[in-house]
Amino acid sequence: MTRVLVIGGGVAGTTTALALHKAGFDVSVYEAHPDSAEDIGAFLTLASNGMRALAQIDACAAVTATGFPLTSIRVLDGSGTEVAQRPLGEAGNPVLRYRCLRRGELNAALQTEAAQRGISIRHGASLTSVQDGPDHVTARFTDGSTATGDLLIGADGLNSTVRRTIAPGTQPCYAGEYVFYGYTTDTSLVEEADDERITMVRGSAAFGYAVSPGGQTYWFARVAGERLAADEIAHGTPGQWRDLLLSLLRDDATAAAGIVASTTDDILVTNATEIPTGAPWRSGRMLLVGDAAHAASPATGQGASMAMEDAVILAKALRDTPGTDTALSVYETLRRPRAEHNTTVSGNVSRGVYTPSRTGQAPAARPGDEELTRLLEWDSRIATSQSGAAVLGGGS
Repeated sequence: MTRVLVIGGGVAGTTTALALHKAGFDVSVYEAHPDSAEDIGAFLTLASNGMRALAQIDACAAVTATGFPLTSIRVLDGSGTEVAQRPLGEAGNPVLRYRCLRRGELNAALQTEAAQRGISIRHGASLTSVQDGPDHVTARFTDGSTATGDLLIGADGLNSTVRRTIAPGTQPCYAGEYVFYGYTTDTSLVEEADDERITMVRGSAAFGYAVSPGGQTYWFARVAGERLAADEIAHGTPGQWRDLLLSLLRDDATAAAGIVASTTDDILVTNATEIPTGAPWRSGRMLLVGDAAHAASPATGQGASMAMEDAVILAKALRDTPGTDTALSVYETLRRPRAEHNTTVSGNVSRGVYTPSRTGQAPAARPGDEELTRLLEWDSRIATSQSGAAVLGGGS
């Protein structure tokens, strides 16, 4: 197996292409959007586990050239009282620090890195169907073109076309809240400029904000309620979203309401959505990764980092395990418990079933946390025991 088709040029797809390329595979990326991949305007945080995955494929520098680091987290209650402050992730390691950046900037940085390594990225390639066969798999696109490979990776996000082929009965589900993202340059309301800190407010709504070195405040709010209709999201105005949020936040004695009030045009809203656990990830020569396989609500902030873990472990499984089918089975064995745990925990937070610690304690360990460092380590090898279970071997 030498030729791999990656459908989707966002975070999951481009990181997967970088990892597969490093493992020696001939890989091409097909992205439906005409430029660096659709930028919905939202920002995200890359956690230390995601940065560790990037380090294994020599992609940290490309990502740290944009956005800004976050080294601590502060938690406030609705009265503005600080209830906790602690280091965030592996804050002591400059390579592994959390990073805050816009999704579109991250996509562009990863795609630029891929192009520099000679990885083919075709923009405007919208997938219509996949034909899976015993010896190869063929992707068909809206312009009538086709591409044939030994393996096809569906990294095409929440509304994955590849997933509709693998698991047509699997539909994304609403996770119980909608999420606002915004930006403002008014820093008079906050104290965090240049301190690499994210502040979480647990008051009338879940609210978080961080200030970039350039003085722009990135903020989000998660609000429980009925799913917003697609037309409502499409035709809503920043003023409408601002007024809705202010009605929820104005009674809190924190900076949240002031931050929202000072935001004029840069407000986005989206429904928090997830993929049901237990859904199929693969069929024949097709495999899903990232949000296409295990999208979670944004409550844990792990979506992009989980996709980066997927990329490295998939590349290693294909590199180290004889036989494509066995390699994909090993990959799924290693990834499903950890990824679906994140989906479950994040969904429970969004639905109010689980409440994060109000004292700011670090979250409980996820399945695989203890072995993650070694599993991601590029020079450690993945093998299978006589029973077929995935195990870690020594260095290569």
